[in-house]
Amino acid sequence: MSYRLGVDVGGTFTDVVLADAVTGELVTDKVPSDAEQPARAVLHGVRRVLDRSGISPEQIEYFSHGQTFALNTVLQRSGARVGLLVTRGFPDLLSIGRLRLDDPIDLFTAERTPLVAEADVREISERVTVGGVVVRALDPDEVRRAVRELVASGVEAVAVAFLHAHLHPEHERAAASAIAEEFPELPVACSAQLWPEEKEYERATVAVLAAHVGGALGAYLAQLAGALRELGLSCPLHITKSNGGVAAVDERPGENLLAAVETLLSGPASGVAGAIRLAAAAGVHRMITMDMGGTSVDCAVVDGAIPYSTQSRIGEFPLILPSVEVSSIGAGGSSVIRVDPAGVLKVGPRSAGAWPGPACYGRGGTEPTLTDAYVVCGYLDPEDFAAGTVPIDVAAARAALEPVANRLGLGLEEAAESAVSVATAMMHAQLVPLCAQRGIDTADLVLVAYGGAGPVQAALLARALHTAEVLIPASPGTLCALGALSTELRADLVAPIGWRVADEVLARTWEELTAKARAWYLAQEHTLHPDVQLTRWADVQLDGQSFTLPVALADGVPATVAALREAFAADYRRAYAVDPGDAGIDVRTLRITLAAAGNLPLARRQTAEPAQVRPHLVVENGRVVKGEVHRRPGIAAGTEIQGPAVISAPDTTVFVPSGFRATVDGLGNLRLRGEANA
Repeated sequence: MSYRLGVDVGGTFTDVVLADAVTGELVTDKVPSDAEQPARAVLHGVRRVLDRSGISPEQIEYFSHGQTFALNTVLQRSGARVGLLVTRGFPDLLSIGRLRLDDPIDLFTAERTPLVAEADVREISERVTVGGVVVRALDPDEVRRAVRELVASGVEAVAVAFLHAHLHPEHERAAASAIAEEFPELPVACSAQLWPEEKEYERATVAVLAAHVGGALGAYLAQLAGALRELGLSCPLHITKSNGGVAAVDERPGENLLAAVETLLSGPASGVAGAIRLAAAAGVHRMITMDMGGTSVDCAVVDGAIPYSTQSRIGEFPLILPSVEVSSIGAGGSSVIRVDPAGVLKVGPRSAGAWPGPACYGRGGTEPTLTDAYVVCGYLDPEDFAAGTVPIDVAAARAALEPVANRLGLGLEEAAESAVSVATAMMHAQLVPLCAQRGIDTADLVLVAYGGAGPVQAALLARALHTAEVLIPASPGTLCALGALSTELRADLVAPIGWRVADEVLARTWEELTAKARAWYLAQEHTLHPDVQLTRWADVQLDGQSFTLPVALADGVPATVAALREAFAADYRRAYAVDPGDAGIDVRTLRITLAAAGNLPLARRQTAEPAQVRPHLVVENGRVVKGEVHRRPGIAAGTEIQGPAVISAPDTTVFVPSGFRATVDGLGNLRLRGEANA
């Protein structure tokens, strides 16, 4: 028997999924994350799930994991101190950025603080024009002198970002070689090597992020790989990427730099990929994915395929590498509830974290959180939370919320329900514009909810959004780990176009990118990902404009400017409801995406345990009403449950409000529909 392991390291919990490679049957577990030593929590979770299943490490044929280590390193600015080499005359590249304010009417907007201090920037007297003419040759001795100064001042890694290097990377390569001669152990991230695309600020940011995170991520992966090998796992190790795919763990220093930027959004991305796969098996292709954990809610609007963006942000930093388009809201289960000086009830973004966590966890926390509000409202079952592994202290939850209720002049239950309503309103305010931008009516979508807290909040959000249905997977609390386990091998490659494109340039460039993509695939452990699909992309804009649209050229369509213009015109009309007419097009970048699907089957719903139903009280519309508690493992396929009800499971809890009916389908998914949609 062969098995596969998927792990997702979140801010509060580390989730582990063990899958039977033949039947798809799952064994899941959750352990508290370890912020100081994340690999320790992974190893603890893997040991637990193997021991519970009676499986030996030698039976594991595949391991993949998503992590927030790289992301947290950037957000906390806890990585390496980075020095930056730039073309002379551009020392303020990171400080100036794009001169765009996140909120133009905010009079108190904070000044941008780059990851590289002003004192750690060095100008190099080199210059190459956009056409490739060398105006000033690179002096390797000047590069070495600059790096000596930086290292002597305490710099731990170097990023190199020269003007027009995306088209002409020779000077960046020469600078890296000069540095390596004198400082062979110093990490050096060259912007054109990592992501050769125009936009100097964004390209430089990629190099700086890689230099800042690469060393720490490499040490983490080496520690994790060593611990797993010591445990007895001999299978290939994979890490999830921001583009929703996976790649083999490569511990070479240069590869760690690339992995550092490719995995910054890996956790949310693998969750979206897993949700789409499970929903598609249930016949759902248009959806809003809702991943609600302890610190945030990550949502994606899916209209038939994974949504991608090259305009993501990591805190205040832009990320131009393709990534799953996820919108984050700082309202998770551990988000702190407060009343601001104006007397307005707020939820988040500050979180109580994994430790001490919500007051109801009984770990010494005293601040009220959204989870405490769930407990007071009866949306969680204190007798069967997390399969009894986390005791719930109802009195502590009530005591934590009491000051909030007093400040608002409300009863305790009313204040708790109001906090839940605020969280719902925050999610609604984020999602409605996202759907409107795409011309999508939320009533036509299904809300796919997962994460530890998502199924608690999902029906309330669905009611506000008027979505047709809520789908809650069989194991929603560990779906990101399942996504890491079952997603595809995926690589994105890019090539800049620095002149007016011709048919032969299109064909040749895409052929070169295709060859590189196939070489990458052959270098991976690809046996379990046999089905390869290649997609050609181009970033195209109208002549004279400066905003591009990503245009895909369908299989079988010739690589010609005429075909690209036709595809661009269709996408332009779809995006702007305007016909571009005969206007000329400007092709800025060509891309190739290689995706190789895996072959892990989905398990069907097995025979249920004997049903367990108990009476329960919940708060709705400020009143305490009678409901029921059901245990999810005991609900057979086809069973219908009328709200109000609470459905407890080992990895999450589902709240079914009045007016909703829950049914179990053949895959074990819970399907919630309001009376208006029944």
